[in-house]
Amino acid sequence: MACDYEKREYPETPLVGVGAVILDQGRVVLVKRKFPPLAGDWSIPGGRLKIGETLREGVVREAREETGLTVDPVELLGVYDRLLRDEAGRILYHYVLIDFLCRRLTGELQASGDADDARWFSPEEIEKVSLVADTAQVIRLGFEKVGK
Repeated sequence: MACDYEKREYPETPLVGVGAVILDQGRVVLVKRKFPPLAGDWSIPGGRLKIGETLREGVVREAREETGLTVDPVELLGVYDRLLRDEAGRILYHYVLIDFLCRRLTGELQASGDADDARWFSPEEIEKVSLVADTAQVIRLGFEKVGK
């Protein structure tokens, strides 16, 4: 698995990632990232799209792998650029992130795969978590879509 992550650094082309804004009973799922970029940070569940996978298939797979939840991606929330540069200014990571509002279908929340931890957060709790700006934005948008 480490080799796969090494290929993500200094990519020759942007990589496509999918994210799941999983909302249920006025709460959202966040996972603590196990690997770079953002290792140790809270974020929405997600990861790199695999060859032959549709966007929706990818978000369902990533949600299940990282949270144990089966989800239904009901709506596209947004497309975001994630560009991280090294100290010399070279592109260390370049992702195009496609995030979906997801409805929980089955399963109990449990961190696995690329996630060190997984928890439900209320909108009030989210305000106290340090999140990348576009992640906070897409979570707010998800809450707005479902009427909080």
